[in-house]
Order: sequence, then structure tokens, then C-alpha cells
Amino acid sequence: MTAFLFQLSFWLAAPVWLLMIFAPGWGPTARIAGSPWTVMPVLLVYLALAVPVFPELWTAVRSPDLETFRDLTALAGGAGAIWSQVIAWDLLIGQWMYREARRLGISALLMGPLLVLTILLSPFGLLLFLGLRAARSWRAPREDLAATVAGGAP
Repeated sequence: MTAFLFQLSFWLAAPVWLLMIFAPGWGPTARIAGSPWTVMPVLLVYLALAVPVFPELWTAVRSPDLETFRDLTALAGGAGAIWSQVIAWDLLIGQWMYREARRLGISALLMGPLLVLTILLSPFGLLLFLGLRAARSWRAPREDLAATVAGGAP
């Protein structure tokens, strides 16, 4: 059952990822990606995996150290719980990135691969996106200023 729940956590998140990557301009995609409720099914899987190993989970978070965390992840339910937690948080990060990219007018052709990277290695995807977002935000005021100086409207 644990192996099934481990796999299920990804498959519950996958439809939202697919919409953001392959149908970013479709009306329902923005509505779905704008909802924090998309992670609820994954969090329910997390609870199903975490409750049976709660004493070990609590020990690992109450006084975290590498050995205690290693003991938790040695349990199938512990590893599965951590995995489903990662899936849920990665999805929330991906949804935020998707919404920010749309707000900033970042191309879907650029965001698609970046979202795939975020699915696979979310810290790398998030760092790249934050750099892209900073560059985009930094450039926009300069372009507005140049337009104003040239006599155009910002």
C-alpha cells in the first residue's frame, strides 16, 4: 500500500503540471493554477503515509539531526511521507512560478522547460526563475524610464 501511495502522490499532482506546461494559455489552467486546493489530494496522501509513522516523524522534526532523519526515511512510510510533502510543496512553488510568469509576461516557451526542471529539481528551477524574475523586474522600470525620456508613455 505504501508503494502505491508513494506513486499516487506524483500522479495526483501531474495533471496540474501538465496544464501549466502544455496548456498555459487555456482559461481553466490559470484558474486551476491559482488555487491552493490543488495540493489537497497530495496532502491527504501525505497524511495517510505520515500518521502510521508519526512518532518517528515527530522525533525527526522535534530535534532534527541527520541520524534521526535517516531513521525516518529508512521506513517506507517515512520516505513516502517526505516524498508526498515534497510533491505538494513543489506543486505550490510551480503554481506560483506559473502565475508570476503570466503576470510578468514571461514566454510560455521559456516557462515550460523551467517548470519541468522545477518538477525534477525544484531548488534549481526556483533559483533560475527567481533570477529571471529579478532580471525582468529590473529591466521593466528602465524601459519605462527610457520611454518617458523619449517622450513616449510608460
